[in-house]
Amino acid sequence: MPVSVEPTSVDPSQNGSAPANAGAGAPADVTETEALRPHAEDAFAGELAALAAQDDRPRPTRWKLSPWAVATYLLGGTLPDGTVITPKYVGPRRIVEVAVTTLATDRALLLLGVPGTAKTWVSEHLAAAVSGDSTLLVQGTAGTPEEAIRYGWNYAQLLAHGPSRDALVPSPVMRAMADGMTARVEELTRIPADVQDTLITILSEKTLPIPELGQEVQAVRGFNLIATANDRDRGVNDLSSALRRRFNTVVLPLPESPEAEVDIVSRRVDQIGRSLDLPAAPDGLDEIRRVVTVFRELRDGVTTDGRTKLKSPSGTLSTAEAISVVTNGLALSAHFGDGVLRPDDVAAGILGAVVRDPAADRVIWQEYLETVVRERDGWKDFYRACREVSV
Repeated sequence: MPVSVEPTSVDPSQNGSAPANAGAGAPADVTETEALRPHAEDAFAGELAALAAQDDRPRPTRWKLSPWAVATYLLGGTLPDGTVITPKYVGPRRIVEVAVTTLATDRALLLLGVPGTAKTWVSEHLAAAVSGDSTLLVQGTAGTPEEAIRYGWNYAQLLAHGPSRDALVPSPVMRAMADGMTARVEELTRIPADVQDTLITILSEKTLPIPELGQEVQAVRGFNLIATANDRDRGVNDLSSALRRRFNTVVLPLPESPEAEVDIVSRRVDQIGRSLDLPAAPDGLDEIRRVVTVFRELRDGVTTDGRTKLKSPSGTLSTAEAISVVTNGLALSAHFGDGVLRPDDVAAGILGAVVRDPAADRVIWQEYLETVVRERDGWKDFYRACREVSV
């Protein structure tokens, strides 16, 4: 017997998969402008509204925007009325188009890539553009229980009255199925294999049985699921072939060129800096380009000119880590400097990102400093700053 699920009856505090901003003790009247990191649908509400108003293309059932408008929201563009849509993802257009098209079918979407390739960022913005709600989220960890994907129970109700609809606590996935929305599962490969396989019936049969009640939840049109995963990190659990077949996999690559990576880092640092009320760093582009160059060369194992082979450290040195290093440097320059981003502001952050294994990585870093950075024109201040923090 199908059962309906009313999302308004769910108390997030009863479920381990509550929205990430529902912190313990958080005041109920926190406004969007006070949120440290607003959800995508709140932070970019103006752009989403502008796209919806001018979007005259066919929309799949329960989608807020057409597939074309969703892709425009992620990749950026200018609307006929002059509204500028800022790019949320800088990369090949075809990747975004394939991802959006997958969500318009009955296949779930798996965003795969090494750490720091914007999998979570793309997942959130896809859900915001498609469903207007990116908060139906299951965060995968080694301790994620089956209830986080299926459903749980209000134990006070369960003990008092036995299994009943009132005692059921829907998971974000169950709510998405009932309402025809997009659910998200982050770090799928960190979830234990037997819990991962809970998704097989949901994705193949579009049904979630509730044997305790003799009922089931059937997904309505508009439901789909986005999962993110990587296979380069420690503590991952391989997906079973049965589960992997239920997904259409889209691989998010690292930025193709230094210019593209500099653009990504600059945009995100600017957004994060404004959210933290940090002043814009004049002439900070040189340091951003330097950080990106160091990360790319050590990541690729060769200098930009291709002349010198390098050893790669144990860390991933991803774009996300470059953003973190520059953001921290921006905060240092704002609070303890003159507001100008300089080599001294980013040197310690680079050292922390590169030297993860104190024994092996420190040798690799010292060798890079002496053979590459020391000899590079215009990098004397950067070399000095890195030498000081390394010592």
